[in-house]
Amino acid sequence: MTESQIAAFVYDRRNVAAVIPALNEALRIRDVVEGALAQCDRVIVIDDGSDDGTADRIADLPATVLRHASRMGKGASLRDGFREALAHGAAAVLTMDGDGQHLAEDIPRLIAAANRHPRRIVVGARLRKRAQQPIYRRLANEFGDWGIAWGCGFRIADTQSGQRLYPAAVAALQDVPGEDFVFEAQILISAARRLGMGVVSVPIESRYAGAGAVEKFRKSHFRPLRDLWRITSHVVAQVWGYGDVIREYRRTRATPAVIDDPSGEFSAPRRHQGGHV
Repeated sequence: MTESQIAAFVYDRRNVAAVIPALNEALRIRDVVEGALAQCDRVIVIDDGSDDGTADRIADLPATVLRHASRMGKGASLRDGFREALAHGAAAVLTMDGDGQHLAEDIPRLIAAANRHPRRIVVGARLRKRAQQPIYRRLANEFGDWGIAWGCGFRIADTQSGQRLYPAAVAALQDVPGEDFVFEAQILISAARRLGMGVVSVPIESRYAGAGAVEKFRKSHFRPLRDLWRITSHVVAQVWGYGDVIREYRRTRATPAVIDDPSGEFSAPRRHQGGHV
């Protein structure tokens, strides 16, 4: 597409496919898929070797289910989901986790933000009700934001969120290295460096298990020490490869996160981010 065609393009439920990686999500997967189907015409679930009957819970729903015979990791699940979505002509891919942490009701807000901000990945940033987020997770997310922003060349609100909208050009990127949660970090960096894509964040609620929580969630697959080490070591190698790390750091810190928030509660002053705005 040309720049003018991109600017005029409209995303909607018909051309945005929902992709849901799932590993042992029998507890919430049916609610997640039903919610996604209410917002997107095409929903794709990747069952990553679950042994708890995850696929059985949604067998009667009009969603596409891809199954891995054994666990391959979130990166492999997302790649397979992207491939399936693009094969059916998706203009964008909307990802959300299978554990119920993300609300399907936020999907229209992410789609609307994508239409307002061409050539950007849209991230559902867990900025609302942050008191529900365990302190160790909050600190881990902030550290991850700091490092991944350095790799991208601009700051991002909530680089660890799995609820995102990727334009088709990003979902089609080949040779994006990294597995599991590293893949989600690297695809932001690859999109910024190779495609000139920016990122815009849309505030969503933080939803976690804990004292006072009404809804039940399974224990997170994210392990802060292990996964942050993997992400950090991977990103450091990327940043080092770009050269002049001090210049890159200064450029990153001078470019604030872009937040799409009509209420104005979380919005920061907009400045240039990425190669194309």
